[in-house]
Amino acid sequence: MKKFAFLALSLCATLALGADMKVYKSPTCGCCGNWASAMQKAGFSEETIKVDDLVKVKKEFHVPLELSSCHTAIVDGYVIEGHVPADEVKRLLELKPKDAVGIAVPGMPMESQGMEQGGKAEQYDVILFKKDGSQEVFATYIGTKKLK
Repeated sequence: MKKFAFLALSLCATLALGADMKVYKSPTCGCCGNWASAMQKAGFSEETIKVDDLVKVKKEFHVPLELSSCHTAIVDGYVIEGHVPADEVKRLLELKPKDAVGIAVPGMPMESQGMEQGGKAEQYDVILFKKDGSQEVFATYIGTKKLK
């Protein structure tokens, strides 16, 4: 019975995750739209906001330059920068680290979520970045496959 209650609560928490994701992207970027669609398929309700000045958005939300990518999303007060896999967004929202600004996938790794082109998958890290400026590896992937 306890296992069922835990699973039910986990499902409710996952469903509740999808309420407030805002995705800031360039009007001309196709891969950003692909990523936003992947977030919707993962259960997030997202609103896309097309902006001409993404640098201003990244500064407003304290995204370090070295972690920048082609789009910035905000969900539950956390910054999601770039092609972060949906599972890692969910994990961030489950863990709710108090000292975190958000998580990022710098650049645009081939075959990452939203960047699927049928080519050779690149290895990349999902980086947790904190209010004190420190950073740590949150997860490692090759394409959409999690390594650690």
